[in-house]
This record gives sequence, structure tokens and C-alpha cells, in this order.
Amino acid sequence: MDFKDYYATLGVKRDATQDEIKRAYRKLARKFHPDVSKEADAEARFKEVAEAHEALIDPERRAAYDDIAQRHARGETFQPPPGWDTGFEFSGRGGAGPGGQQAPSAEDFSAFFEAIFGRGGPGARPAARGHREAPGRDHHAKVMIDLEDSYRGARRTISLRVPVVDAHGHVALHDRQLEVNIPPGVREGQHLRLAGQGGPGHGGEPAGDLYLEIALKPHPQFRVDGRDVYVDLPVSPWEAALGATVAAPTPSGEVHLTIPAGSVQGRKLRLKGRGLPGKPPGDLYAVLTLTLPRAGSDAAQAAYAALRAAFPDFDPRVAQEG
Repeated sequence: MDFKDYYATLGVKRDATQDEIKRAYRKLARKFHPDVSKEADAEARFKEVAEAHEALIDPERRAAYDDIAQRHARGETFQPPPGWDTGFEFSGRGGAGPGGQQAPSAEDFSAFFEAIFGRGGPGARPAARGHREAPGRDHHAKVMIDLEDSYRGARRTISLRVPVVDAHGHVALHDRQLEVNIPPGVREGQHLRLAGQGGPGHGGEPAGDLYLEIALKPHPQFRVDGRDVYVDLPVSPWEAALGATVAAPTPSGEVHLTIPAGSVQGRKLRLKGRGLPGKPPGDLYAVLTLTLPRAGSDAAQAAYAALRAAFPDFDPRVAQEG
């Protein structure tokens, strides 16, 4: 998949106004329209021009594309990284394109376009025109929170970037901050509704709502699956073989966990109700990982030699019974 310079495709500067983009598109669309053009590659060029116009004519899509383009210019990968669209506030959701029509499929536009816009990312449906009285449109944004906030709940200040067109027709990002209550047990992909924080109403009609899609920041210790939480728990060979009581971390604090005798690598020990809060709450699973001490001294080497003598028929590359 190659990076696409949509500005170059339309032959406009990066600070072009929306009107300049529209005029450039119309000129090139007439030139390369397959029904009238004599160019050998007219159909392919027409599709490229249409894709560039689709990406840049909408202020929200253009702001998202500019963010990816700036990463590419700095030498970063242009493939959208996880959570790249966090903090973008945009109107519309669910794959609809300009004019309220269904967003083009991968057959119409390139894989690059689909990677940025094809899964419900920033992209607007223009509001209906000609109505003096109209309620505000609902807005959407993705925000990332810490796993600990999902456990305990929190009140946080979030920053959002709103793409707007200024008086000169240029797209700019305006920042705004909101105080948000995060309820305990909120999950990945869940939406929080902030009433009246969306687009403004017209003619005395109420403002729209703002829906915040929750994403959990990657945690250095814990993995989340729905409401269940997983953590790797290192244990020594003798703790696994003989049994032991060890300290185990959880997002809500340390607990003491009993390791049954005869445990093996990868065994999952369930702590019921220690996952994300809810009705019912999730569980926490401690996944045992055997950790071997180094044979860094004569005594340690003698201990390993004695262990080898005690299990003369043991072959770690053959499946063990029990």
C-alpha cells in the first residue's frame, strides 16, 4: 500500500481553500471523465481524482488526512497507528459519506483511503441546508482512558480537536476541553453520552449530543478481554511443583494467591469478580509463567545436577502425562 498525496493529485497547494479544491476537482473530472476523455488512462485518473476530492473536500476527513500526511513527512509510517484518531471530534458515524450517502466501498476507492476512512473514522455528513430551525447534530469522538479509571471510575479533563472551515475557506483544528465523569466498569468500545455537547442548534432548537467512544490505553501488566482481565504471574519451579502462596497484582491492588501443587506453565488461576466492575463483574486470570533461576554459582550448578539425577527419564520435548 503506497502513500497517496491527494493534494498533488488535484494539483493544489496544501493550504488550498475548500473552493479551490472544488474547482480543481471539477476541472480534472471533466478532463478525465471516461465518457468524454480520449486519454488512455482516463478511467484510472478519474478514480484517483474522485478519491482525492472525497478525502479533501470534507473538512473532517481533510483534517484526519493532514494528520497522517504530517506523520509521513516526518518519516513515520503512514499506516494509521492504533488510536491515531483519538481526540478528533466529528459529526456523523458509521461509514456514511458526504450527503448522507453510504461511504464508498473498497472497490471504489483505494486501500489507503479505506484504511483511514473506511471503518467509521472521521468523516462528515453535511447538515441539511435551507432550514432555519434545526436541532444540533450529534458529534462523536474517541478518547483513551487508563485501565485503573475503568476499575474505579474517575473525573477527567479531555481535549478534543474540532475541524472547522475558517472565513477564508481553510480547514483548521480548534481545541476544546471538557470535564467528563468516567463510570466504574466502562469497557472498550462503549459510548458515553454528553447531552448538549454536540453541534449547536438553530432557531432556538437544542444542541446535539456528544458521544465519546472509550478506548483503553495499553497496560504494561494487564490485558483486557471484555470484562475479563489477564496478568502473567511468574513462579519458580518449586512453587509450581510443591504449591505456594504468592503475591499477585490486580488493577485494584495486590492479593495473595494460592498456587496449587503440580501447576504447569500457562495454567490459568481464576479470581472471580476481580475483573472489570459490572453486573456481573468480570474475572481476573493469573497466567502462570515458570521462571528459572540462573546457574551462576557452583551451588546452583550442583542443585541443577541433582535435579537432573532425580529425573533421569524426563524429556522436556515429549508431552508429559498429567
